[in-house]
Amino acid sequence: MTEGTRLRRRPHNPAHPLHHPTHMITLAQLLDPAALAIVGGGTVLAVVLRTPFGDLGSALAAVTTLARGRFDADPLLQQITALARIAKRHGVMALDRSVITDRDVAAGIAAIVDGASATDVATLVQHRRRARIERHVAAADVWAGAAEVAPAMGMVGTLIGLAQMFATMSDPGAIGGAMAVALLATLYGALFANLLFMPIANRLRAQGRNEAFERARIEAPLVALAERETPRGYVAPHPAPSLATVA
Repeated sequence: MTEGTRLRRRPHNPAHPLHHPTHMITLAQLLDPAALAIVGGGTVLAVVLRTPFGDLGSALAAVTTLARGRFDADPLLQQITALARIAKRHGVMALDRSVITDRDVAAGIAAIVDGASATDVATLVQHRRRARIERHVAAADVWAGAAEVAPAMGMVGTLIGLAQMFATMSDPGAIGGAMAVALLATLYGALFANLLFMPIANRLRAQGRNEAFERARIEAPLVALAERETPRGYVAPHPAPSLATVA
């Protein structure tokens, strides 16, 4: 190939898109302490102000139960069956020395030992089940409330960032930081609400519905045991609320 026929190399063109380095968004660029403080702090403050302290403690404690498996009443039913055999063989007073870890079953057995009627035992078990449902609902409502507040706090952060940006229009170096607060605050509010708070609330509700259904199964054997040990004529109490109440 002669020199005249050699291919000429194209000159370097900085404006060509292939010559520009690819700019990737890093995690550090998505972290802004000011926006995080506005959204996180505002959400926590709003939840604390609108929620009784007892429900706050229950909501925080309920998070630790999410790692557990689904509640199953079969072990409790087996324990009640074993306790019924003990009572039939040695008398109902022998149940007073039994080790029962579940509080609802323990309360029902204690009532039977004390001579409560089948109606009273059924009322006691249903009351404790209702109270447990209410605790589950209250804990889920706290996290659902946080999911409701977080986007609003993100909008508050956006307004603060915009106000700061307009106040520093004369300083081009400060506009970028103010705009970052405005944009990232909205992002944080959406992420906290949809990826953290609402999933926790939904999982707590599902867990509460499952446990309410399973615990309804322990009422009948406890009532049967009470009716056998204290046969005074069983009258069914008012039915427990529907499982649909665990929204």
